[in-house]
Amino acid sequence: PEHVCLLDYFGEDALTFAVDPSAIAERLKAVSWHANETALSLIEQGLLAPECADFSKEDAALYAFLDSRAALIINNFTSGYQGKLAELYSFKTRTPPVFSGNFDALFDDVRMYSLSGAAVLIMCVSDGEASTLAELLTERGLRSVPYKNYADIEDISGGTVACAAIDAPGFELIGSGFVCFSLEDGKEKRRSTYRRRVKDKKTAKEKLMSYADLSVGDYVVHAVHGIGKYLGLESVLTYDGVRSDHIKIQYAGTGILYVPCEKIDSVSKYIGASTEDGTIKLSKLGGGEWERTKSRVKSEVKSMAKELIALYAERLRKPGFAFSPDDDMQREFESMFEYEETDGQLAAAREIKSDMEKPVPMDRLLCGDVGFGKTEVALRAAFKAVANNKQVAILVPTTILAMQHYQTIVSRMRAFPVKVAMMSRFRSQKEQEATLRALSRGDVDILVGTHRILSADISFRDLGLLIVDEEQRFGVAHKEKLKQLARNVDVLTLTATPIPRTLNMAMSDIRDMSVLDEAPVDRLPVQTYVLEHDDAVIFEAVQRELRRGGQVFYLHNNIASIHSRAARLKEAFPDAEIAVAHGQMDKEDLADVWQSLVDGNIDILVCTTIIETGVDVPNANTLIIENADRLGLAQLHQIRGRVGRSARRAYAYFTFPRGRALTEVQTKRLQAIRDFTEFGSGFKIAMRDLEIRGAGDILGARQSGHMESVGYDMYIKILNEAILEERGEKPKEKVECTVNIGRDSYIPESYIPSAAQRIDVYKKIARIKVPEDMSDITDELLDRYGDMPPSVETLMNVSLTRALGSECGFTLIERKGNDIIIFPETLDILTWSKITEASPGRIIINPSSKPRVTCRIGKKEPIFTFVLEILKKYLQLFVKKQ
Repeated sequence: PEHVCLLDYFGEDALTFAVDPSAIAERLKAVSWHANETALSLIEQGLLAPECADFSKEDAALYAFLDSRAALIINNFTSGYQGKLAELYSFKTRTPPVFSGNFDALFDDVRMYSLSGAAVLIMCVSDGEASTLAELLTERGLRSVPYKNYADIEDISGGTVACAAIDAPGFELIGSGFVCFSLEDGKEKRRSTYRRRVKDKKTAKEKLMSYADLSVGDYVVHAVHGIGKYLGLESVLTYDGVRSDHIKIQYAGTGILYVPCEKIDSVSKYIGASTEDGTIKLSKLGGGEWERTKSRVKSEVKSMAKELIALYAERLRKPGFAFSPDDDMQREFESMFEYEETDGQLAAAREIKSDMEKPVPMDRLLCGDVGFGKTEVALRAAFKAVANNKQVAILVPTTILAMQHYQTIVSRMRAFPVKVAMMSRFRSQKEQEATLRALSRGDVDILVGTHRILSADISFRDLGLLIVDEEQRFGVAHKEKLKQLARNVDVLTLTATPIPRTLNMAMSDIRDMSVLDEAPVDRLPVQTYVLEHDDAVIFEAVQRELRRGGQVFYLHNNIASIHSRAARLKEAFPDAEIAVAHGQMDKEDLADVWQSLVDGNIDILVCTTIIETGVDVPNANTLIIENADRLGLAQLHQIRGRVGRSARRAYAYFTFPRGRALTEVQTKRLQAIRDFTEFGSGFKIAMRDLEIRGAGDILGARQSGHMESVGYDMYIKILNEAILEERGEKPKEKVECTVNIGRDSYIPESYIPSAAQRIDVYKKIARIKVPEDMSDITDELLDRYGDMPPSVETLMNVSLTRALGSECGFTLIERKGNDIIIFPETLDILTWSKITEASPGRIIINPSSKPRVTCRIGKKEPIFTFVLEILKKYLQLFVKKQ
């Protein structure tokens, strides 16, 4: 007889969480509208009596319900929501600074919070890490205590606690004097060790693909079984009592697949466009559906493989200029760089210069996140070209960036006889004509410019290198002109967030690729806040930056009201020097404003998105963006890269109008920009773009559905196989080796509590190919997590045995009692005879229909020591014979 809803069934003492009040209000309107539409439709069809149609309670019922009990308001973003729920108790939280593996930055942040009287909790991934961190904090004069379990902590007031804890992100309770750091937040680019580094041996492609993180619920592709949904890690006990971790994958219907973690390299994240509702069709376990799908894709990409081979051949046929090796002048130029290069910068510079020294035109993509030093690498290539009497063209998307690059190059090369010119609207017609004449005579060595340098009247005397900065900012028409300009010329493309097609071409080996994935020394991630616009918060942030002698970018992307916003800021900060910059300004005025900013004479620059690309003002370390919900994800990331270009901590505030209900897409975008603060986030954004939009056809504007049916990673593998077949080469088939030693081989949860961290370590262990790899990973695990349990040591030995066994062509290595039995795909009697001579009486060869080799092991002899020695000997003899 009464109108009731689900909420009426909860008691008075039920604690209620209200997530995002603005979204609740919008959702209520939508639900009410939908319910009324449904009721009307049912009445018209005679399926519902009119007197029963009014079944829903008023919207106010929800608010009345929340008013009558304890409720917690949770906002996705920092919000000053003033609606009906405002009187309820609300926690205000924000994300603490991300230290990104820079422990000095973490210690500075801890000191800052401690001095303000805040209690600090640091959640570590293991007891060993908590103990090590507590020691390091104490060494720096910070009171700290290690706890084995966060649940045991009684009081942390006035100090810092480091503990092994749940896998959760850090947070700060605003106004409550409590901040929680999570070492998980720095896992993307954290130091491999506290006191020493382990070199990352991944290729450029592997580095990019590693940014496709795997989380529970993600779609994955198994090489044999197809597309499924990743359900997490599960520890499995086999029939012989051996425990190992498996990846659990859900397939269509009730199909479940358990993949041993030592074979994690057979599983990759599915990257491909999904349907509008975000769903992807799962493969069926068993049957031939997946193989048929792969065969169909392979037959359909054969024509593309032919085109690619033609593209390769054309590139190799083109006569290119072989630049001479580095000379003393090149080395002197590089030694004058005032900062310490990262390993990535040095490696990328070597790869680029090596390409330039070949007689084939270079086509290399240099991927590096904002502020990672792409410009310096490009300048080393430019200097090499000039030293060989060739001209260099540097194409940039904006006049501001052209001016910035011009000033950087002039400053960097002032000690050398290099003539640099600029073509943009900052130059008068008379100056441009003089530059054109000098360029055609060969009197200009390096020309920096916007798309103006693609004009028909531009004539180079001897162009040797074309550098394209931020190629995603150029349209199709510009790129067609680029092809004409770059004929037989070395091309270097720089990008922070590569567009899907460019990324696709690099992954497919059509273009060579270098990756900068390490931030310059002492660089810190930008502390990012997403919040409703609140002048009190914004003005306080500006005041803090001005107090420390810094400069502020205030982005107001509306030319009509930009001056009134500048005037409002002038009222709040009468002593600050404030200027306005936008794309419609007179070129002389804009140049003057920019020069004043670089010289440090402007405190606050109120501007439009004109600052998006490449602007470098190291003293500007606070960024405010109004209406951030209206900008794209890659655009937000690029703009955020304008701050944080020094050793100082930088702050970015992404704001949206008070009370505005954000769409789902806007919310996801702002959540991503808030969460992707790590170094390397540009690659994550590029991979997210690839997931959302799909890759498109490599060779043209056509959209290809082939990738969606098998996923990006598998699509590239199939395409590469088709290319080899078209060339008449047989793809090298890797023999899959299974290792059964009868011992536990897994990472216990007690050793690494975080599932995400365990997956990361499993991936590293699966990549073990040689003993040196195993040694590096052992060092890292000992330093981060403490002494390894026996099951982890066994896992690493199994991985190395599997890799070497696969290289030898063995299908199975298993233990039976004191014997190790090896099953080779084909029995090489000669090689085994030589090994038998070196170990008489210990090796028995059985050339039956299923050939095998039995190796006897002493009772106290370490299993893996003997087995690995046999495998190494086999490989040495086998390779020598080959």
